[in-house]
Amino acid sequence: MATVTQSLDPGAAIPHATNIPELLKVDGTNFPVFGYAFADSTQDDQVSFRWFATNYGSGNVSVIIDWYSRSGSTTGAVVWGAALSVLTPGDAQSMETDGLATENTQTTTVNGTARGLTRSTITVSNLDSLAASDSVEMRVRRLQSNGSDTMTGDAIIVAVTVQYSDT
Repeated sequence: MATVTQSLDPGAAIPHATNIPELLKVDGTNFPVFGYAFADSTQDDQVSFRWFATNYGSGNVSVIIDWYSRSGSTTGAVVWGAALSVLTPGDAQSMETDGLATENTQTTTVNGTARGLTRSTITVSNLDSLAASDSVEMRVRRLQSNGSDTMTGDAIIVAVTVQYSDT
C-alpha cells in the first residue's frame, strides 16, 4: 500500500464568483510568499481546484492546507472546509451542474509564532463515488461564519496537498 500525494499550486486555484479571497504576493526578507488571503469577515471565502484521482484505490482523502496569519495573530483558530464533486469521463452528468458532496471540516489553532506556518488536515469522507482516474473538483473554504473560527485577521493559504491510498 502506498500513499499518492498531489501538490496543488495555489496559483492554479479558481476563485468562486463571490466570496473571493485576495490573491497576493508578500515580499519577505529573503523570498516572496505567494498565496490566497481568506478574510475574517462574515463571508466564507472559497476557491476550487481541479485534480485527477490518479491511482486512487480506496478510503478517505486527506486535504492538507499550509497557511499562516497575515496579521501575525498567535491565538484563536480557523475552520477550514473541503468538499468534492467527482465526475467520471463519459458519465451522463454536466460539468456545469454537478453538485458537491457534503463538506468535511477541520478546526486548527493558529501557530503561536507570529506569521508561523500552520498545517490543517481535513479528512474528506464524503467522496461522491470517487474512483481511479476520476476528475475531481474540490472546493476549499474558510468557514469564518462558524463560531469556532476565532482567529482575527486573514489566513493565507500557501500550499494545498491531497493524499489518498492507491489500494
